[in-house]
Amino acid sequence: IGATVIDSLDTLYLMELKEEFQEAKAWVEESFHLNVSGEASLFEVNIRYIGGLLSAFYLTGEEVFRIKAIRLGEKLLPAFNTPTGIPKGVVSFKSGNWGWATAGSSSILAEFGSLHLEFLHLTELSGNQVFAEKVRNIRKVLRKIEKPFGLYPNFLSPVSGNWVQHHVSVGGLGDSFYEYLIKSWLMSGKTDMEAKNMYYEALEAIETYLLNVSPGGLTYIAEWRGGILDHKMGHLACFSGGMIALGAEDAKEEKRAHYRELAAQITKTCHESYARSDTKLGPEAFWFNSGREAVATQLSESYYILRPEVVESYMYLWRQTHNPIYREWGWEVVLVSLGEILSDRSRFLRDPRRVQ
Repeated sequence: IGATVIDSLDTLYLMELKEEFQEAKAWVEESFHLNVSGEASLFEVNIRYIGGLLSAFYLTGEEVFRIKAIRLGEKLLPAFNTPTGIPKGVVSFKSGNWGWATAGSSSILAEFGSLHLEFLHLTELSGNQVFAEKVRNIRKVLRKIEKPFGLYPNFLSPVSGNWVQHHVSVGGLGDSFYEYLIKSWLMSGKTDMEAKNMYYEALEAIETYLLNVSPGGLTYIAEWRGGILDHKMGHLACFSGGMIALGAEDAKEEKRAHYRELAAQITKTCHESYARSDTKLGPEAFWFNSGREAVATQLSESYYILRPEVVESYMYLWRQTHNPIYREWGWEVVLVSLGEILSDRSRFLRDPRRVQ
């Protein structure tokens, strides 16, 4: 419990919501206990709990955040007890003991590939090299394994070290793996050449085999299933505009302008997924087929669950270009979201079944 509290610590601090921050800090000190039972996602615990605690520590210097982050990181280590060192996706905590990794046929690229930033900091703050060793081994396995056309499939066996199936996506199941590569390069002060090389090699493969332009001129990143493309893009994949913009500066000189334009075009496509929806909020996934572009074609994908990826790309593009269109697009999302909230509140207040 408490994921939202911990994940919000840095936001509360940066927004100078001092009372709320102190309340959250007190909860971490008094109520965030690690002697718990039950299962937890290695990935979610890392990015939300450990990431939140580390951010809070670096912003404030408060020891409670550092200590809790390290102790929680130690609780995750049993997930790496596999023949390859590729961690399994779920850890079960037992009171007073380290957890144990549950069985499972495959590990997910976006999950085991999104540990590097936090685990390097755990080593730096604790002096314990085990955290860094675990994530460096993941890189070693990924560098060694043969990749179809240079692409990284989404599922890998932690037992055999082989790809389980050839499904490639820059959206769900793959997304943050690529994000962590470019951010590892930047976080290292541009010394982590392995991360840099892996990022640009992967981006070149993505551009060669997944990138498409629709008949209407919209640039999108399709999904790849054993050589066959699904001409759709998930909302989660819309972070890629910002990521490509972020990485453009350190690309080969002749590619920098190209990557900046590519980032802008992908972000434009993601904006279109919002503009073409009835609510003006983007769907979970949108397709490019049968003459329809950047729209959801299935009811199961026609929903919005406060995903931030599109607005995140607006922010990166604004910071890089200062083109006011990105601020305008971001403000549109605020206004539409606020309108939906007020509309829901109005319907609630008018509901005769409401408790008086």
